[in-house]
Amino acid sequence: MAAAQGTSRVDAFFEPDGDRHRATELTRGPWDHGLQHAGPPTALLGRALERCEPRSAAQIARVTFEIVRPVPIAALEARARVVRPGRSVELLEGELLDEEGRELVRARAWRVRTDAIELTPAPEPAAGPPPGPEGGRSSAFFPTGATVGYHTAIEWSFVAGGFRELGPATVWMRSRVALVAGESLTPLERVLVAADSGNGVSAALDFTRHRFVNVDLGVHLHRLPAGEWVCLDAITTPQPSGIGLADTALWDEQGPLGRALQTLLIERRPS
Repeated sequence: MAAAQGTSRVDAFFEPDGDRHRATELTRGPWDHGLQHAGPPTALLGRALERCEPRSAAQIARVTFEIVRPVPIAALEARARVVRPGRSVELLEGELLDEEGRELVRARAWRVRTDAIELTPAPEPAAGPPPGPEGGRSSAFFPTGATVGYHTAIEWSFVAGGFRELGPATVWMRSRVALVAGESLTPLERVLVAADSGNGVSAALDFTRHRFVNVDLGVHLHRLPAGEWVCLDAITTPQPSGIGLADTALWDEQGPLGRALQTLLIERRPS
C-alpha cells in the first residue's frame, strides 16, 4: 500500500474559522498549487447538506456538484437548505462561497427516507467484486511538483492500473486525515472525499501533455459505505472534441455502493 509522500503540519483538510472553514495545504490539487482538489470542498459542501435539518431515517441518495469556479486554498463558507420538503423525499440545495461571497460550487441533493424492506438479494455484478485493499500496491503520483497535497492525505491501494498508467483503474482509497479538524469523517463525507478522483486514477491522456479537469461531479448512492476504505473502479473516455467522461463504480469491502460521473474539459497544456 502507498506510503505518505511528503509531510504536513496539519491533520485535516479544513480547520474551523468562525462561520467558515479554512482549507489547509492537504486540499491542494494537481493542476495548480494554489487550488484545491475537488474532493475536499465537495465533501465540505456534502457535510453542510447532511447537517441541514437532519433526519435519522433518511439518506442522501444522489448529489450533484457544479464546479462554477476553481476552488482556492482559502477560507470557505458552506450553506445548505431544504427547498422541497417531504415525508419520503426531500430536495436540498447548497453552495460553497469564497471569502468575497462568490459562488464556487453549487449542489443539489435528493434525501430519501430509509426503511426495512424485505427483498430478494440482487445478483452480484457480472465482473464480480474487486480484490480488497490488502492486495493492492502503491503508485507514483503525477509529477505536479507539490510534495504535500490531497495526494499525500490519502492512502492509495491500486489493484489495477495506476496514476502513470493510462487507462481504466481500480483503486482503494482511505483518508489519512479528518475532513474538519476535531471531527470524525461520516460515511457520506468519506465517499465524497474519494469520488472526485475517478478521472485522475483512470487518466486516458498523458498528464504532462494534457489537462482533463472535471466541471461537475454526480454521485448516486444506494447505500453509504461501511468502514474506512472506498474503492473506485473507473474508466475515462476522452473525445477529439475536447470533452470527456469519467465513469466510476463505487465499492466498499461489503459490495457495491453506487456510481459517480464527471464531465471533463480536455485541453493540451501550453508548450
